[in-house]
Amino acid sequence: MSNNSKKIHSALISVYHKDNLEPIVKQLNALGVKIYSTGGTLKFIQDLSIPAIAVESTIGFPEILDGRVKTLHPVIFGGILARRDNPNDMAQLAEHGIGTLDLVIVDLYPFEDTVKSTNDADEIIEKIDIGGISLIRAAAKNFNDTLIVSDRNQYNDLIRLLNEKNGSTDLADRKSFAAKAFMTSSHYDSAIFNYFNAELEIPAIKVSYSTAKSLRYGENPHQVGTYYGHLDELFDVLNGKELSYNNLVDVDASLQIISEFDETTFAIIKHTNSCGLASRSTVKDAYEAALAGDPTSAFGGVLACNNTIDLDAANAINSLFFEVISAPDYTNEALEVLKSKKNRIILKLKKPLEQKKMFKSLLNGVLEQTLDKSTENAENFNVVTKISPSNEQMKDLEFAIKAVKHLKSNGITLVKNAQLIGMGCGQTSRVDALESAIKKAKAFGFDTNGAVMASEAFFPFPDCVSISGTAGIVAIAQPGGSIKDQDSILEADKNGQAMVLTGFRHFKH
Repeated sequence: MSNNSKKIHSALISVYHKDNLEPIVKQLNALGVKIYSTGGTLKFIQDLSIPAIAVESTIGFPEILDGRVKTLHPVIFGGILARRDNPNDMAQLAEHGIGTLDLVIVDLYPFEDTVKSTNDADEIIEKIDIGGISLIRAAAKNFNDTLIVSDRNQYNDLIRLLNEKNGSTDLADRKSFAAKAFMTSSHYDSAIFNYFNAELEIPAIKVSYSTAKSLRYGENPHQVGTYYGHLDELFDVLNGKELSYNNLVDVDASLQIISEFDETTFAIIKHTNSCGLASRSTVKDAYEAALAGDPTSAFGGVLACNNTIDLDAANAINSLFFEVISAPDYTNEALEVLKSKKNRIILKLKKPLEQKKMFKSLLNGVLEQTLDKSTENAENFNVVTKISPSNEQMKDLEFAIKAVKHLKSNGITLVKNAQLIGMGCGQTSRVDALESAIKKAKAFGFDTNGAVMASEAFFPFPDCVSISGTAGIVAIAQPGGSIKDQDSILEADKNGQAMVLTGFRHFKH
C-alpha cells in the first residue's frame, strides 16, 4: 500500500442523525463530488438545493421491507470494496457498469438509546442496524481507497480534512478513519450482544466504552490513567479541579456505602475505607458524628451524603480539608460556602449507581463477579447466644454490618448509637483488625462499653470474642461457618454478650 493521495470524486451519504451534516454536504458539492443517498438523507440534501442521486435508481431496485433493505446490493458494495490498483477488480466494475465510491458517510440506528428509553422488544430490534454496519465495515476494510466517516462526532475532522487537502485524502487519513470505524462497529455489536445476553448469560465479556477521559496520572504520578465511561450521566461537577484516578476510586467507594442507608447518613472515605460514618436526623449532626469517628484520617478524604447539604452542614464541613464531596443536592447558600475553596470538587448526583457486575484484570485474564448486594438485617439474624440483642443493639448491628461490608478484609467495625466509633481493616489477622478498632475508638475518646461489633467473616477461634468482651462490647454480628463456631458462641455466653449469625460473608480484597 502506497502512501498516495486520492481525490474524492463520489460519496455515499446515508445517516440517521442529520444534525451538522449540512456544511459537509455543501462543501462536497463545492468540490464537485457526486453524491449518492437514500431515504430521509436524500430528501435532506435535496432540500438544500444540492443535487444527489437516489441509490435505488443507481441499483435499479427500490427500498423494501419498510427500509430494512436499502443499500445491500453489489453495485454499492462493489463500488466501495473495489481495489483501485487491482486490474481485475476494475475490469469487473467496468463490465457491470459500477462506479467507485471514494467516501462513505454513515451512522447507525441509536440502539443503545432505544434500549435505555423503552422495553418494547420490537422497537429495540428494529434499531439493530444492518445496512449501515455493513457499509462501515466494507469502507473501513478498503481504507486503501475509500474514506469512511462512521460517526457524527467525526464531522468536524472531515470538514478540516476537506479544507486542508482540497477534497483529497492520503493513506494515513483513511487508515485513521478506518480504525475509528471498526471501533464504532465493535462497540455497536457489543451493545447488541449485551442486550441479548442479559437473559441468556452466555459466559463472555463484551465491555465497550466509546468515551475516554485522560486523567492527570494513575494511582501514582509515574502511572498513566484513563477513565472509560460517561461520568456526566452520574453526576454534575459543580466546582473544583479535575477528578483524579484516586478521587474516582474513592468516590465509587463512598457512593457504594452511602447507598446502603435510607436515613440521613454521612460517610468519610480514605483509600476506599470508611474512617467516618454516622446516621443522624440532620446532615450537620451526621457529618459531625462521622468526623468524630476519626478526625485525623478525615483530612484529605472523600465525603458523601445521601441528603441535601444545607447551610448549617456546609459551615461545619467547610473547616475540613477534603478532596471531594458528593450529595443529591445542595442549597444555594451551602454551595456558596463550599465553593470558597476553588480546588474542592463538588459533585451533585443525578442517579444512584446501577452496576450489577465488577471486573478485575489480573494474571493473563479478567475476573468477573456480581456486586455484593446482600445486606443483612434483624429479620435475618440467627441469635445463637443465651442473651438476645436489644432493639437498639439490633439497629446498631445492622449499621455495623453495612459498615464492615465495605472495608478491606480483614475488617472489624465498632458501632454505638448509629456511629462508627472504631474500625480495623486490611489486616492479615482478624485479631489485629479488632485491636486496631479498639485502639482507634479509645484514641478519639469513645467508650467501647455498650458498643456492638461486626466482622465481615467468621471467627476461626474465640480470641476476638474474648478481646471484645474485655473491651465491653455487648453484641456481635458475624456470618458464622467456622468449624469452631461453638467455641466463639460459648465465649460470648461466658462474657454475657449477645451474638447473631448472618450467614453471609463479605470478604473484600
